[in-house]
Amino acid sequence: MAKGAKSKDAEAGVYSTHAHKRRAKRRKLLDAETAFPALKQAFVMLRPDLQWNNPVMFVVEVGALLTLLYIVQMALGKSASQVPITYFIALDIWLFLTVLFANFATALAEARGKAQADSLKRARHETVAYRLNKAGAIEEVPSTDLKPGDVVVVEAGQLIPGDGDVIQGVAAVNEAAITGESAPVIREAGGDRSGVTGGTTVLSDRIVVEITSGPGDSFLDRMIALVEGAIRQRTPNEIALTLVLSAFTLVFLIVVVPLWPMAWNAEQYMMGYLGLPEPLKSLGTDIPTLIALIVCLIPTTIGALLAAIGIAGMDRAMQANIIAKSGKAVELCGDIDVIMLDKTGTITIGNRNATKFLPIGNHTAAEVGQLAALASAADETPEGKSIVRLYEKESKTTIAMPKDAQPVPFTAQTRMSGVDLPDGQKIRKGASDAVIKFVESQKGAVPTDLAKVVDGVASQGATPLVVADGAEIVGVVALEDILKPHMHGRFERLRKMGLKTVMITGDNPLTAATIAARAGVDDFIAQATPETKLSYIRQQQAAGHLVAMTGDGTNDAPALAQADVALAMNAGTQAAKEAANLVDLDSDPTKLIETVEIGKQLLMTRGSLTTFSIANDVAKYFAIIPALFAGTLPWLKPIDIMHLHSPTSAILSAVIFNALIIPVLIPIALKGVRYRPLGADALLRRNLLIWGLGGVIIPFIGIKLIDVIMAGLHLAS
Repeated sequence: MAKGAKSKDAEAGVYSTHAHKRRAKRRKLLDAETAFPALKQAFVMLRPDLQWNNPVMFVVEVGALLTLLYIVQMALGKSASQVPITYFIALDIWLFLTVLFANFATALAEARGKAQADSLKRARHETVAYRLNKAGAIEEVPSTDLKPGDVVVVEAGQLIPGDGDVIQGVAAVNEAAITGESAPVIREAGGDRSGVTGGTTVLSDRIVVEITSGPGDSFLDRMIALVEGAIRQRTPNEIALTLVLSAFTLVFLIVVVPLWPMAWNAEQYMMGYLGLPEPLKSLGTDIPTLIALIVCLIPTTIGALLAAIGIAGMDRAMQANIIAKSGKAVELCGDIDVIMLDKTGTITIGNRNATKFLPIGNHTAAEVGQLAALASAADETPEGKSIVRLYEKESKTTIAMPKDAQPVPFTAQTRMSGVDLPDGQKIRKGASDAVIKFVESQKGAVPTDLAKVVDGVASQGATPLVVADGAEIVGVVALEDILKPHMHGRFERLRKMGLKTVMITGDNPLTAATIAARAGVDDFIAQATPETKLSYIRQQQAAGHLVAMTGDGTNDAPALAQADVALAMNAGTQAAKEAANLVDLDSDPTKLIETVEIGKQLLMTRGSLTTFSIANDVAKYFAIIPALFAGTLPWLKPIDIMHLHSPTSAILSAVIFNALIIPVLIPIALKGVRYRPLGADALLRRNLLIWGLGGVIIPFIGIKLIDVIMAGLHLAS
């Protein structure tokens, strides 16, 4: 096989990883668990107070009720018509079916969401918690008694009693209860993978967890509430489209309603002077036929499917293990044009490893390693642990934190960490500019060859950590991170979607530029702090852009709260999850790319079905208008291109097609139109060609076929 073919196959494999997971989790469209409750709910939704939320279908329901009243009057002899009563009965049945099919589409989408919520509820139950009291002793309490700030111990085989952050230890955790993935994940103190969720199981080792949520306010509780509460929420675009459809409906009501008195007055003239045939006279003036005209004129197809499309978008996000706090969050994913991604763990594999100690001046690599290891002895981050491992491997000795030493933790503001020894010695490691400021504050001098060593490490795409002993810089630690495979192709895919990609990193500009060039991102933010991230997002938003970003740490919370779309990792801190409007249960930062595609697919589905709905109205005009008025307005005869069997057959065929097309399109509304990464112009052309032209042709074929069947079975006069 050619090298290029292999590359394409590998690239396709990367793109399909999450899609494969979604297919494995995807619920059948019409399984008994969702179809029967949806069918029952479809009848419940016939209530006018519920139907009022959908103005288009409300008008259809009112029309069906008026037609039923007309039939009752005919049966009682209070109304007369030359058209058989069976025509009106059939017309009324199909009008009610139109409403029921629309209700079923919405109810089916809701039932799928409820099924997701029910599966989450099964993971929620009370457990025993082993809480540490003020004396340091362990006491058994129900998980419902836990409060934020409580500290609990969880050992292998035990359920984690509540949401929290690991403050001590490391363990393998089974999160299948909420993610559906059986493979265990590692949760450890320090870093950005310290978050744990109540109801998950510790498989190995022992961890100490600080509880961050109270009873009924756990992440699992909020997930259930979000999935259930999202059912009736409508997004701004959906509301806007509903208003447009309502306006269309009102316009056609204004056009059609005056036809009845006009036709009634005109028929006296037509009967007296032009000899209007009796059947055509009755057909032109009866209320049910005018109702059929309204139903076929207004865009009932998209009106019936609009709610289902929005709910199904959130369902697809759920299938990808993404919890959306609102339908608006999913929809906004389709509108964003700037996407901010962390370098470590997203663009690169993450967990950078120390690979070498580089001395400066008269110092040796062993001295640099020893000082760096001392500064990292209390560092729980993967990078800190890798420095200790490298030193112990090279020196064949072990390193331990000296007694009474004071560790200095890393913060996003200082961008360095270290230790203060009892004798007053201060050891620091961190970003070059941060350590230089520290050394200068200690009245020390910066070595002339430091910049050369730092730039040499950075030019290789590695991260240089400068090590200082008090006022003296002794050397540099090289941390290497590996670029994830095929990232360049993924960013090219985003570029085709019209998105600008921005890499966020705490590295110096030279390292950031090297990684950015290799990955193929459009821009980068080096030496990023919470303030710089927040400032960049505000700057882009002020320029009219919609910004999305991922984050998992507490220091990401301000930027996540500011971003239009914020995807937090489930393994991250509670602060990050609270600030975000999307939470990824798989804790995969690259999932933001897939989330964008889900959002764009939602918008494309709504746009495609709207185009189809408006286009198929054109065919219905050609079927029903000549049938109604060609007898009284002979100049309309040339547009009777369908040559349907009779006026009643034409009207009934159009109404039947109008009803049947709704269930036919339900699978498309729920699964979504297939998304392709094309530009806006190309997508518009494709939309018009497939859904616009198809929306015109298919009704012509469908209505004619129904008319032929009814004529063959002698169901139409």
